[in-house]
Amino acid sequence: MSDDHESTLGHIETEVALLMRFGEATRRATGTDEHRVLDRAAYVILRHLDSAGPQNVSALAARLNLDGSTVTRQVSALQRDGLIVRAPDPTDGRGTVISPTSAGLQRMAAVQAARTRLYGDMLADWSAEDRSTLATLLGRLNHALVNRNRHR
Repeated sequence: MSDDHESTLGHIETEVALLMRFGEATRRATGTDEHRVLDRAAYVILRHLDSAGPQNVSALAARLNLDGSTVTRQVSALQRDGLIVRAPDPTDGRGTVISPTSAGLQRMAAVQAARTRLYGDMLADWSAEDRSTLATLLGRLNHALVNRNRHR
C-alpha cells in the first residue's frame, strides 16, 4: 500500500473512532427526555421491525449482525416493557415473530424525531448536497461493515 493510501485509511479509522465517541457523548449530554425513552439496542430493533415488518429472532439477529442469544435478551426486555409482542410464526408453527406495539412505535418515533432535530441543528450550515453525500457515504460504510462481518 502506498503511504498516501495508508494515511487516508488511518484518517478514516481515526474519524470513525471519534464519530463513535462523540456520538455517544452527544447522546448522553442531550438534556431532553426524548433521547432517553429507549436505549440504543431497543431503538435499532424497533426501527428495523417498523421498516421490515414482523421478524423472528433469527432473522432479526442476522439483520442486526448480532448473536441470537443477545437479541433474545433484548427482545425479552422490550416485551417486559410492552414495546413488542410475540405471535406465532405463520411460516413455522414452532416459532414466534416479533412485532412492535403502538407504545413501542410511539417511543421509537419520539427518539427518531429528537435525533432528526439534533442532526438538523448540527448540520444546519451544511449544504443539502453535503448532507446528502454524508447520508450516502454513511450508508455505504454501514453496508461494508455488515458485509465484512457476515463473511467472517
